[in-house]
Amino acid sequence: MKISTKGIYGLKAMIDLALNSNNDYITLKSISERQSISERYLEQIFSILRKAELVKSIKGAQGGYSLSDSSYKTTVGDILRVLEGQLLVVDEELKEGDSISKMDYLMVNNVWKKINYSIKTVVDSITLEDLTVEYRKLNDVSNYMYYI
Repeated sequence: MKISTKGIYGLKAMIDLALNSNNDYITLKSISERQSISERYLEQIFSILRKAELVKSIKGAQGGYSLSDSSYKTTVGDILRVLEGQLLVVDEELKEGDSISKMDYLMVNNVWKKINYSIKTVVDSITLEDLTVEYRKLNDVSNYMYYI
């Protein structure tokens, strides 16, 4: 499994939105400038995110986007699944009646399912709020001036 630029940029944009919205609507142009992502590409990504109800939008001069739900509730997994589809290393589902070799059975149950479960566990445990807190910590540390 490899995350595409759509997933990477979408996640960056959602973190930016969580950092900067303060319950206001943020324009894609401002996200584009801060994150160095094409505004046209962000339009495509946010269209998908809006349809999935992860963001809401208002049109017009005072328009823009905001998170549909609290940053505490939105996970990295929610965002990546919408933009990337299922987050599976190998899509190996065993169905009743499938005839597979013992080796394939072994690999599906002892390797692929465990890796897929681990990915799901990690991406669903990280919220946008977690990422915004860590980002703010990074910025606080970088603002210190050290003298010797």
